[in-house]
Amino acid sequence: MSKRPINPADLAPPVGFAHAYLVEHGPQRTLYLAGQCGYDPSGKVAHPGDLVGQLDQALANIGCILRDAGMAFADVVQLNFYVTNRDDYAHARKAFGQIWRKHCGKHYPGMAMFEVVSLFDPAARIEIQGIAAQ
Repeated sequence: MSKRPINPADLAPPVGFAHAYLVEHGPQRTLYLAGQCGYDPSGKVAHPGDLVGQLDQALANIGCILRDAGMAFADVVQLNFYVTNRDDYAHARKAFGQIWRKHCGKHYPGMAMFEVVSLFDPAARIEIQGIAAQ
């Protein structure tokens, strides 16, 4: 079995964590995604105050990590969404759906959403964590 960090050059360099870890055991490949917020390449939250814009950026970042690991959104088997305001999500469900289809098409892995008091970066309104497998 081998394990290696996945830290795409297109994303802000992680400090104290890896963007993901790829575990390979024979032909089986599992990617563990660290929580991804809507960070731009400089490491700042893109779209301050805009939950949908931050979702779009976070999914784009996840797509970058997946590509770097030789995977795609179709390989994602589980995602957890952490939001700072569930009502904001409820009001933006249609826009969320459009952003989801833009990145993931009609692939729907196991998902959960949690409302949290805050995220590590106070400007972040959403964080996404998950697992992909081949």
